[in-house]
Amino acid sequence: MSARFNVIGRQTIRVHSGSHRFRRSSGRSVNAPVSARVGSSLSVVKDNADVVVIGGGLAGLAACNELESKGVDYLLLEASDDVGGRVRTDQVDGFLLDRGFAIFLTGYPEAQKVLDYEALNLRPFYAGADVRFQGEFVRLADPFRHPVDGILSLPNPIGSIKDKVLVGLIRFQTVLGMGSIEEMMTRGEETTILKRLVDFGFSDAMIDRFFRPFMAGIFFNRELTTSSRLFNFVMRMLATGQNCLPAAGIGAVSSQLRDNLDADALRMNTKVSEIGGRENDGSRRIQLPSGETVLAKKAIIVACEGPEASRLLGRAIESSPSSNEPAVGTTCLYFSMDKAPTSDPILYLDGDNRGSIVNNCCFPSNVAPSYAPPGKALASVSIIGVPNDDDSTLEAKVRSELSGWFGADEVSSWNLLRVYRIPYAQPNQTLPTDFARSNSLGEGLFVAGDHRNSATFDGALVSGRRAAEAARSEL
Repeated sequence: MSARFNVIGRQTIRVHSGSHRFRRSSGRSVNAPVSARVGSSLSVVKDNADVVVIGGGLAGLAACNELESKGVDYLLLEASDDVGGRVRTDQVDGFLLDRGFAIFLTGYPEAQKVLDYEALNLRPFYAGADVRFQGEFVRLADPFRHPVDGILSLPNPIGSIKDKVLVGLIRFQTVLGMGSIEEMMTRGEETTILKRLVDFGFSDAMIDRFFRPFMAGIFFNRELTTSSRLFNFVMRMLATGQNCLPAAGIGAVSSQLRDNLDADALRMNTKVSEIGGRENDGSRRIQLPSGETVLAKKAIIVACEGPEASRLLGRAIESSPSSNEPAVGTTCLYFSMDKAPTSDPILYLDGDNRGSIVNNCCFPSNVAPSYAPPGKALASVSIIGVPNDDDSTLEAKVRSELSGWFGADEVSSWNLLRVYRIPYAQPNQTLPTDFARSNSLGEGLFVAGDHRNSATFDGALVSGRRAAEAARSEL
């Protein structure tokens, strides 16, 4: 769920993105490597199944959960040391570092069906944002959840009073006036987020000072050329649920899906070189770099990122291709400190829109104290795209900008923990989009991932389930 980078200190590392069940254990990653948990209990490595799933991100995990629940024989092949793809959390010196800043929206309908929210111990953000504008922070609050703060924010310079009223109206429109999620994502006019906001009557000030950094933090696109359908979807999710962090990090979402599965059916550090042709009995051989082959007796679900899925599937995906436009990326820096400069569990946005490198930041330990060890705090800083600057230069630029936000003496005491460079954070979602691409490619081949649906947690979960359902229907 293509390669990703993370940086430990100053060292850059590329990270390619019936039976016993898994149990969580401690270690450097919340998603502790499979080998560390299974150990010598596996005397025989599974090398065949009715359905083989390639890729252990959210889509692949959702597919396996569907197959598991229906009693289908499956095998998951994951190239890295554990499942999760882009939804993983590392432990560094007692801090929880998500591999790229991510917020979990409780309104996701598919997530509500397949995840145990209580077990995730979700901790909510404040429903609003502090926007940095002309040398100070200006608060925008959700008037439905924070009515007093909402009223107080009406006259502030982040848009007009009319703009704040329009936020409420567009929120009601997305909840009550656009039908089901499927109808919202596939029907009606599709335009850019920018045009959607302009046509609804928002001022340039509101768009530039709030929507541009806020939506860029979600879709990594400050130009707001992402599909308006995704804007509508997110606005509905924000209205019907809360923005949260799992207490154990965003990787707890992947871990929970993994823990439902048969440990014997999961193979990590297993990259796929190619998928062989279909035999007369409907089976296919999957070639691994070591020369080993894995037998898919009846079906294969490719649940990798778009470019890798296209490589593995070749001509099979040409009749229903995913977008081949350049993906969008992000860079995330984590800093430790003795105490955060604020206690608010809120998102901070750059509303000046003057080409600053920092788009948004927050203090995850203010939201979920478990993100930092006792007596410490954690800052997460997000940049749109992946700059060419080396780590020292990037760190210096970020410190310089945040010194203006929180004070030079404060920021100078922070310690850089890690930098994550994520060139493939999401597939391209500019116009035109197709959020209902088929999962079935014929001849026992199926494809899943956020490049087939919306590039959201929920889109990946839906895509994985649908691919498994399609595969099961042909067994």
